[in-house]
Amino acid sequence: MLENALAAGICSMGVDVLLVGPLPTPGIAYVTRSLRADAGIVISASHNPYQDNGIKFFSRDGFKLGDDEEHEIEELTFTGRIDDIRPTAAAVGKATRIDDASGRYIEHVKRSFPRGMTLEGMKIVVDCAHGAAYKVGPSVFQELGAQTIDIGVEPDGRNINDGVGALHPEVAAQAVKDHGADLGICLDGDGDRCLFVDENGVLVDGDHVLAICGRAWKKKGLLANATVVATVMSSFGLERSLAEVGVAVERTEVGDRYVIEQMRAGGHNIGGEQSGHTVFLDFATTGDGLVTALQVLCTVVESGKRLSELAACLTPMPQVLENVEIRDRTPIEQLPAVQEAIGHAEAELGDGGRILVRYSGTQPLARVMVEGENEDQIRTLARSVVSALQDAVGDV
Repeated sequence: MLENALAAGICSMGVDVLLVGPLPTPGIAYVTRSLRADAGIVISASHNPYQDNGIKFFSRDGFKLGDDEEHEIEELTFTGRIDDIRPTAAAVGKATRIDDASGRYIEHVKRSFPRGMTLEGMKIVVDCAHGAAYKVGPSVFQELGAQTIDIGVEPDGRNINDGVGALHPEVAAQAVKDHGADLGICLDGDGDRCLFVDENGVLVDGDHVLAICGRAWKKKGLLANATVVATVMSSFGLERSLAEVGVAVERTEVGDRYVIEQMRAGGHNIGGEQSGHTVFLDFATTGDGLVTALQVLCTVVESGKRLSELAACLTPMPQVLENVEIRDRTPIEQLPAVQEAIGHAEAELGDGGRILVRYSGTQPLARVMVEGENEDQIRTLARSVVSALQDAVGDV
């Protein structure tokens, strides 16, 4: 319904539409550039349940739109400034389905894997979350020689992200152990996020991916500016791991958009989030779960090591995350009791940890993250900040 409505609306403004779905979000970013389209649109709520729906826009160069462009589109739509543009007859746009979009995207993803390298002899669990990568995901690894055990590949319109995929890596972990696989790959519903489980069924998250690939690319001379971009949520252990090989970490706000903006501004080529959005700008203009998987698999093949051995390069520092339901979004710096609790926590942690307090961008929540060497200590400090937030803005 949403695809038909969007296509009809776009055509009514005299613009042609190329229908290519279902395809992962990064696939739309690639095909937009490949077909020299003026824009790309994805109907997706990423890792959310099927009842939720979102829309993602890409510019002609395959990058997500910036805030200013999104605000301008909203203004044009809601103010009626474009209501008088109503083409008729031959000036109305046409909608055409592109049948080979999946094949184009599969070949694009495979080009990020070194020519001549193979995955033959590897057994891989691939969990596609009953989402957009349910066909292209397994095909990529099979065409490179791997044997795959596929789960989350039977979408029915309602089961996307339901008990499978990146939000539920325990499913792939069990499959890895049951089948004696080398590792498991967990995608989210729209295929831009990728987490792993090693041969023992242990989770390997986005911070581990940044550490593994950052170190490998630095060794091969591929890491631009000897720098990896991460968000404020990434573990302090990431900085420690990369510092061992002379790699710096630059941090941004939470969100892959901000990571990409920082990468482009600084000329960096690897960045990402702990949640599994990893960006390799040498190969893609946005987070791509399949490209990420191939970069990790490349390192596994080149090193001859198991994924658990590679992941051991990062020792995560204990981290506590707490959410507080809120009634309003009074700026954190304007809440004296909360500031006092944060200041106390920072003094207690010193150089051995950190605290982050922020409002969620999508939900009525305040998020508290405390990281440090002593788990009991950081839990106590987190509770003190949560208590102050509940008193100040809590919805109770």
